[in-house]
Formats: sequence, C-alpha cells, structure tokens
Amino acid sequence: MPVRRDRSESLPDQGFPHTATVTAGSLLFTAGIAAIDADGNVAPEGDVVGQTKACLANLERVLDERGAGLPDVAKLTVHVAERLAVDLAVAWDAVVEAFGGDVPPASVVGVTVLPLDNQLVEIEAVASLEE
Repeated sequence: MPVRRDRSESLPDQGFPHTATVTAGSLLFTAGIAAIDADGNVAPEGDVVGQTKACLANLERVLDERGAGLPDVAKLTVHVAERLAVDLAVAWDAVVEAFGGDVPPASVVGVTVLPLDNQLVEIEAVASLEE
C-alpha cells in the first residue's frame, strides 16, 4: 500500500516529512521493537547506533512477516534511553541511513529507562499493508 510522505509548506524543513497519507487499507501497529538477538539478549550492549540498527533490522523482519517493508512505514517513534542529545542525533542518523533518506514522519524521544537490562533503543512503527 503506498504511503505518501509530505513536508509542511508552513513549517520549516526539519529534514523529515511532517505528515504521511495512507490510502484506504489496513494498518499495522508494532509493539516496541528492541535490539534483541535470537536468544533474546540485548545486543550490541552499550552502543546506541548499533542498537538502533539492530532494532531496525528486527523491525524489517516483523514488517516482512506481514507483507510490508520500510517504504510502507507511515509513522515511526524511536525511544533512546540516554542522557545526551547527541545520542538521539546518532540514533536518528542510523534511521535516516536505513530509510535511504526517505524517512516517515517520526519522533525521537529521550527516555529514562527501557524494559530490558542494557536496552538503549526501542522503535515503534505504524505501517500500511496491502489488501
């Protein structure tokens, strides 16, 4: 299902679209996707960029299981459990890279703690599905 991403004409360009429009069809809402390996361990430990990439790889697996991919993502939320704004920035850079620069509307949020020990990043998505 095509997702049209648009930048606002009245807000300054912030490097991402402000809206996404999905034509009629089903939407997929994910839970928070963590940087866990096949054994359920957080990896790589202590690495915001590495965990962001691992979350995105896990997100791609979940989307693929439902017949979707990163181009079908209409909304993304990235949670980063670190204290410095630079950690949010490097997580965002990893997201931009994964989406080839064509990111959906997104929020990157600094949080105090995430559910798993050593977890620094968690990603949620809303995606459009083919009917």
